[in-house]
Amino acid sequence: MRKSALCCLLAGIFLFQTSARSGEVFRRGLFVSVIQTPPVLSSRDAIRKLIDFSKKAKVQVLFVQLYYANKAWFLSTVGDTSPYQTCLKSIGEDPTALLIREAHAAGIEVHAWLNMCSLNNNVAAPLLKKYGPEILTQDLSPKRSLQDYKIDNQFFLEPGDPRVRRELVTVVGEVLQAYPDLDGIQLDYIRYPDNHPVYGYGRANVERYQKTTGVLTIANSDPAWQTWKRRQVTELLEQLVKSARGIRPGLRVSATGCMPYARARHEAFQDWPSWIDRGIVDFITLMNYSPEPAQFERWNKQAKSKTIFAAKVNVGVGAYKLVQSPEVFSKEYRDCEDSAEGGACVVFHYGSLVEAPELAVPLLTDR
Repeated sequence: MRKSALCCLLAGIFLFQTSARSGEVFRRGLFVSVIQTPPVLSSRDAIRKLIDFSKKAKVQVLFVQLYYANKAWFLSTVGDTSPYQTCLKSIGEDPTALLIREAHAAGIEVHAWLNMCSLNNNVAAPLLKKYGPEILTQDLSPKRSLQDYKIDNQFFLEPGDPRVRRELVTVVGEVLQAYPDLDGIQLDYIRYPDNHPVYGYGRANVERYQKTTGVLTIANSDPAWQTWKRRQVTELLEQLVKSARGIRPGLRVSATGCMPYARARHEAFQDWPSWIDRGIVDFITLMNYSPEPAQFERWNKQAKSKTIFAAKVNVGVGAYKLVQSPEVFSKEYRDCEDSAEGGACVVFHYGSLVEAPELAVPLLTDR
């Protein structure tokens, strides 16, 4: 009897330790950004310090940024590969392959974190050189220079442009071909910009809308136009996911979502609850970067009420906004982990924890 109980206990420990790698629900994640200083992927020592910290903090999944502002930290025909070449030269081998190997040895998953529709401020983006500003989403203001295309202080690709979709599908394929041991991908910036949401007026998107609906004059407040833009975002996601799973069946595919919910639906045009309910993605990570704990908790509850699969709604906690307020971060992180609705807590981002080590206290302290 005692032998049987011991076997069950050992089996339970084994299942807990391997739950992240087997595709089950995880509880703790960590974003690893390429824009932190110094970038983790530029140093062998930095990679090992990341893995050591993650083991101590019981992090189960690392979301490692490999594509940002049309810059690629892998071999790519779409993005600028100079960041990859710099890291490769510095380390002496592929930095992401090394990170995956070290993480897997520690029982930690690695998901490629890909910024899709944002070019940030990259005026030298290869996609802009290839197509010009026509592939950017547009508002109705006059366009005299490239800077006039900026929305929310960055350049956004148009989700409804077939050229954008083809190029981004290629990016996903390149990442998965380069790193067959990746456990998943997280698709970020699958959306329209959410600052003054009068956009979508790129020629390709407008022509497709007019041809599909027969409506020649577009009113920004027209519900049909709003629905169209929401559909473009979802269709882009569906194409990316279909491509990814075609290359790697069983791959864990996720996306990020804006917060609060009203912002996601009516400004970013993300219908992320349907992405979960329809099984388009395996889970969503919501960027809840409110610096007010009461608002943080309220937004989480509201968001998780929008889907029948609340356990697939993970919450990103904004450490980067709270570097000077570790007590606020601690409260929000504890509230996230204490949530009865399930889902993981994902810290944004590792560089902030390095900058302000006191932020890491709730991850390193058992209660």
